[in-house]
Amino acid sequence: MTAVTQNLPKFISDLGISIIGEKCYSSLVKNLDVGDVECLKYSLSKGLGIGIVVGGSIMKVPQLLLILSGRSARGLSLPAYVLETLAYAITAAYSYRNEFPFSTYGENLFLTIQNTIITLLIIYFPTPSLRNVQAIGPQLAIASAASVASAVALYILPKDILSLLQMATLPLSLFSKLPQIMQNARAQSTGQLSAFAVVSQIVGCLARLFTTATEVGDLIVTAGFALALVLNLVLGAQMWMYWGNDHREDFGKTQIGSLSEKEKEDWASERQGRVDVVVTPKSPVPRHTASPSGRKWARKVD
Repeated sequence: MTAVTQNLPKFISDLGISIIGEKCYSSLVKNLDVGDVECLKYSLSKGLGIGIVVGGSIMKVPQLLLILSGRSARGLSLPAYVLETLAYAITAAYSYRNEFPFSTYGENLFLTIQNTIITLLIIYFPTPSLRNVQAIGPQLAIASAASVASAVALYILPKDILSLLQMATLPLSLFSKLPQIMQNARAQSTGQLSAFAVVSQIVGCLARLFTTATEVGDLIVTAGFALALVLNLVLGAQMWMYWGNDHREDFGKTQIGSLSEKEKEDWASERQGRVDVVVTPKSPVPRHTASPSGRKWARKVD
């Protein structure tokens, strides 16, 4: 078997070496040494990391589709998404500036981009009670400018300040989830929150704890993923508790007591599939057109 693994095509061997390194490639692939625990852990970490990066690139797509298809961001907390996006962006910038392997932080870059789009959609599709058409345009412009300015600032900040910001992602992660958790509890519903995104974040945090401990060993980053895991588990529990509690505002759920008498009658007619036809009565026949005998003629309409 080693005769085959030692003579693999060059593009395959180059790819393997680029992922797990020369040492582990020689041990695990060329020599088939499955007893090399250190290289096994490292290779597993690399595989998980690449899988998380790929998954992170589409993790929030179902959430985006839910908002666009329903043309509503009902149930999504704007402060929660703003803080979560900032935490993702700081982690991506901190990891990039410290030259960590892309497989250990790549999903943060993709999640930052997707969360930015979702945040803009929350502003574009506000809840009906908060809708102000004239203010949507300026709010979108301010949010877009703030996103660009934040990206530039994170790219040019000194590393020591960026390290402090990375420490700040711990409270950011906490406060980014609390508004969404509180909103879900208050409404007894998760609204347009995507179950796929929540479950994916739970799985991703579990895998990230392993990959960070194996490849990076940064306690600040590890603590951030641990806190995010706990908060995502709370959101997952709410998804399970409030599943099906979709309180949509539609005409069929409007309280009848709040309608006028005519609206009640119209609503009842529509519910029964019945349309009332009102026939305007004709004016009375003038006295000079009456019959000579003085009788009043009437026609019975069946």
